[in-house]
Formats: sequence, C-alpha cells, structure tokens
Amino acid sequence: MCGRFTLTVELETLQAMFGFRYQGRVAPRFNIAPSQEVLTVVVQEGERIGKMMRWGLVPFWAKDDRIGAKMINARAETVDEKASFRHAFKRRRCLILADGFYEWRKEGAKKVPYRFTLATDAPFAFAGLWERWEGASGPLETCTIITTKANELVAAIHDRMPVILPSERHGDWLDSSLDDSEYLKTFLQPYPSEQMRMYEVSPLVNSPKNDVSACIESVNSR
Repeated sequence: MCGRFTLTVELETLQAMFGFRYQGRVAPRFNIAPSQEVLTVVVQEGERIGKMMRWGLVPFWAKDDRIGAKMINARAETVDEKASFRHAFKRRRCLILADGFYEWRKEGAKKVPYRFTLATDAPFAFAGLWERWEGASGPLETCTIITTKANELVAAIHDRMPVILPSERHGDWLDSSLDDSEYLKTFLQPYPSEQMRMYEVSPLVNSPKNDVSACIESVNSR
C-alpha cells in the first residue's frame, strides 16, 4: 500500500513540470497522511487544473463519507472490477503530485521507515482516481492512489508500491475520452528500480502529527 508521502517542491516548479493552472498557495509537506488534502491535477474543458482533494476516495454512490478512510489505495490488478473504483477508472483519472513516499520495514517489534524518491530527486505523479460526492454540507472531492507490485528496490521493504506515471503517459491518463481499460492498465507498472533511490529516515515520520523537514532527512547523514 501507499500510506504516506511528501511534496516539498515549490508550486512554480510543479506548474512548469506538469503544466497546470492553480489558484492558491501550496505549502511544503513532509508527511502527508490519509484524510488530508493533497494536490491533484485533472483536466477540465481541455485544460489542466490543480485541485486540492481529500485523500481517501468516497464513491459517488456512498451513503457516508467515512468509507473514504478505507479507500486510500486501489489495486492495479482489480481497479477496473471493484465497484468503488470502476467508474472513476473510466472517467475520473488524475495525477497526484509527490516527490517521495514512505514505507516501513519490520525489524522485530519495531517498524523502521524508509523514504523512496526518484534518483534525480525530481517531483513525479502517482496514478490517481478521483470522485465527487454530494453530501449534506455540499460536494466533496476525494482521491485514491493506485498501487502495483513492488519493483526490486521497494520489495526489500514492502511488496506493493504506488504507480508512478512516466511523463509521456500523463496526457493519456488524464484524457477522459479514453476508456479502454486494457490499454489504461498497461500504464500501471512498477517504476524502474534503477531510476529510484531509498534511504532510512527518522521515526518522526511514524506519527502523521509530525510534518516537519526532519522527516525527510537521512538518518545516516546526521
């Protein structure tokens, strides 16, 4: 699964890389957790738009938005079959922007956190889905991150990893007129190990209350 990630890059850099319009500010995030707001990119009327959405997808047919707590990830293998994700996979795909994610390795009774980034440290986009849920207090937009089997690097820590979309796939992924499930599922592959790196980080990241730059520091560089 993917249960925590980071986005520390300035908004202007993200807009230059991913080509979207956004009204507002984006603060650096060092420990993004489920149920929090995340920066996504969608296409509306032919234009890429940045939107903040709550992490944890609430299907449009849900009776209660609390279901989102169980919907932070969608498995690539079954994303086009599950009722919770099938509609979004056809029509509501998004990019979820990040520059790293965390996984934990069990060592006896404790869990040791590691951060994974691209080898270049550049920001990237997770393959995401989103939905709009109409609640009593108004519409709620939520999203989920698609996961796939781990590549060799991540597999040393965890058997799953988030799908990182290469830039050449972004256009098709965001194109809602494309609804060929078999074609879209070819995008959902493990990112190449040789283009990533990992390092151990502080147990600070274990608590989502800690959203500070120390979360992304290597324990070996202190």
